[in-house]
Amino acid sequence: MNSRDLILNSVRKNQPNSDVKLPEIPVFNNNSEPLIYQFKTHLERMGGQSFEVSNIEEIKTKITKLYPDAKIICSTLPEITGNKPIQPETSPHELADVDVAIVRGKFGVAENGAVWLTHEDLVVNALGFLSQHLIILLDSKQLVRDMHQAYQRIELTQTSYGVFMAGPSATGDVEAVIIRGAQGVRSLTVFLL
Repeated sequence: MNSRDLILNSVRKNQPNSDVKLPEIPVFNNNSEPLIYQFKTHLERMGGQSFEVSNIEEIKTKITKLYPDAKIICSTLPEITGNKPIQPETSPHELADVDVAIVRGKFGVAENGAVWLTHEDLVVNALGFLSQHLIILLDSKQLVRDMHQAYQRIELTQTSYGVFMAGPSATGDVEAVIIRGAQGVRSLTVFLL
């Protein structure tokens, strides 16, 4: 037996008792405001914007008004088509000229205005960072109170990538001034259906 096997066998034999109960996580947020109001407020504080809408046609009209100069639109949704197709094999380099990206989010977090996006939502992970403007469609019934509830919903074994997006890219490094769109999307818009 070599030293590696000796060490590993020793570790295996001396594992702690696994009957230890995990601690209960208390409810930290006793805020009685509706989740949608909390979500919108925190998203705006992060530099994002949101709109409550009732159908896809309303979203299409609003996108045209918000981004009238957009030339390259990339959508991962079948109900909203863009003029730049995206497939899983699309190279991230091909997305560098995207003005507007449109994706669907899994759920939102009221305490910080973040939206959980996975590889399946983005199709190509870089889409959420290379486009100039990111639009996320989110079912308003898919809001959770805080990150504790959010982490209970995440299944990391079901996706190869996941990210919480909360507002556009920003930095405050230069003279403590917030600059939006510094290293990523310049704007983040959430349509709450």
